[in-house]
Amino acid sequence: MKRTKTLVCALMIATAADGQASAAFGPALPEQACKGTRGYASSFGGRRTFLLKPNELTSIKSAVRTEPVERAAYDELIRRADAALVRRHTSVMDKTSLPPSGDRHDYMSLAPYWWPDPANPTGPYVRRDGEVNPQRATKAFDHAAISRMSDDVTSLSLAYYYSDDARYAAKAAELIRTWFLDAATSMNPNARFAQAVPGQADGRPEGILDTSDFQPVIEAVGLIAPSRALRADEERRLERWFSDYVDWLLTNPMGKEESGAKNNHGIWFDSQITHYALFARRFEIARAVVRAFADKRIATQFDPSGRLPAELTRTRSFHYSIFALIPSYNVADLARCVDYDLWNYRAGDGRGLRAATDFLASYRNRTRTWPYKEIRWDLGELDALLARADSAWGRGTYPHATPGYPLDLEYRGTGADHPEAGSTNP
Repeated sequence: MKRTKTLVCALMIATAADGQASAAFGPALPEQACKGTRGYASSFGGRRTFLLKPNELTSIKSAVRTEPVERAAYDELIRRADAALVRRHTSVMDKTSLPPSGDRHDYMSLAPYWWPDPANPTGPYVRRDGEVNPQRATKAFDHAAISRMSDDVTSLSLAYYYSDDARYAAKAAELIRTWFLDAATSMNPNARFAQAVPGQADGRPEGILDTSDFQPVIEAVGLIAPSRALRADEERRLERWFSDYVDWLLTNPMGKEESGAKNNHGIWFDSQITHYALFARRFEIARAVVRAFADKRIATQFDPSGRLPAELTRTRSFHYSIFALIPSYNVADLARCVDYDLWNYRAGDGRGLRAATDFLASYRNRTRTWPYKEIRWDLGELDALLARADSAWGRGTYPHATPGYPLDLEYRGTGADHPEAGSTNP
């Protein structure tokens, strides 16, 4: 799918003086601090992560041999990592279609919910919300490849950290080089042709969501750092690649439109650009996004009851409510790196991440009473979200079943203190 001094959380997004918001501080944040663009490197053996926290992963590493939950997740991790060891590299050069630019290095994908029109098979595609067109995952496009790369790099980096087997780090580095650095196979730092709609658009701002698959890659680069599988000059080149992508996101009309989106897309934009700016050592950009988050996102996309109204209009309203909170949680974790506490931010009327989490958590084990449309339930999604919420606000805050791989290897206590098995009951 992250500290030697105590973190002092200064909520500067809004102050009591202007009457717009106040901070309701809960359990103390972890004592190891994420230090700006250096992330957690100083307290994590040089591993420059921003979401993955050294105290949690260190604790998990000590438990994988003895604790049943962590052991099961570790066994699944090694199974996946071993498969990734023998899998060929993927790149944007693998697709069979040529982007409109004529440059195969440009990423290209199909919008997930758009289909041929039965009434006009050769005409523009039509939208069927919540129904994924399987054509999106074919070799004609890059979406399957970017997902495979991200998943494999994630499993390989975690396997290296937990097993200390350098083979996993070496393979992860190879995959990263292939996708981002090698001249023959690297992706251009743009998403111009992402989530295209045949007959309507060669690419859409919504397609920027596809590149959220790069966020786990940044964490992986940090995890494998002690192996030196990526050379220092390669890491600098990778930082430049992400810096170039940050520039594209900020200046291209597609990036500007996605930044202005009033649903989960806008929140995912903030999650990505904050993460990439920190990795590219562009602190001011990351801080600006975090500073604006309460007013730009929480005040406009969350309501005081915890609902996210834009997501409730969808055919998969429960899924998309969770899907909007995941990047919100990412921004809250990344905000720690710029000394902000978004986890405990609470506007004067109650809006905040905690209220939104409470609202969804109230439907655990009673999803049949959910009053909005949901055409396809994934009953494990809520438990996965609550496992991460428990990590943020304290173990036992939100009952949940063990989420399994990979969360049981990323957030300490997601299983050991919550022995429930299985998924949320409808």
